[in-house]
Amino acid sequence: MERVKLEFPESAIVHRQPLSVRITDMNYGRHLGHDTLVSLLHEARTQAFGALGLSEWDMGGYPSVVADLAVQYQSEARWPDALVVETALPAPTGKAIAVYHRVRHAEGGRPVATARLNVVLIDPAQGRSVAIPAAVQQAIAGAENA
Repeated sequence: MERVKLEFPESAIVHRQPLSVRITDMNYGRHLGHDTLVSLLHEARTQAFGALGLSEWDMGGYPSVVADLAVQYQSEARWPDALVVETALPAPTGKAIAVYHRVRHAEGGRPVATARLNVVLIDPAQGRSVAIPAAVQQAIAGAENA
C-alpha cells in the first residue's frame, strides 16, 4: 500500500494551538476519529489565521474554501490526551494558500498526524478562485519573518 508522505515545513510555522481530545471525539476503534481530526485542523487553522489578523470568511475581501486535504496518520490519540497543532504557512504561490498542520501530543511531542491542505479564495459574484490579495500575502510573509 502506498502511503501519503508529507514534509512539514518547520521554517514556516506561524502558530501553535493547544487542543485536547474530548470523549465525544473517540471512534469505534477507541481513538481520535478522522472526522474529528479534520475539525481540530479547522479550529487550528482558524486560530492561526486569526493570529495573523485574517479570517476565513474575509481574506482580503474574499471568503476561503478548502480545495483539497491530505493526511498522514502517525500515531493514535485518545481521550483525554492534550495535543498541540502547529500550523505552517509557506509563502503562497499561484491561487492557493498551502496550509500545513502537525498534530502532536503535548507531552513528549509524539506526532499524531501531519496534514496539508490548499485553501483558495473565491469571488462569490464570479464563482471562481482569485489571486491571493497582497494584504494576505503580506500577513503570511510577516509571520514567516517573525
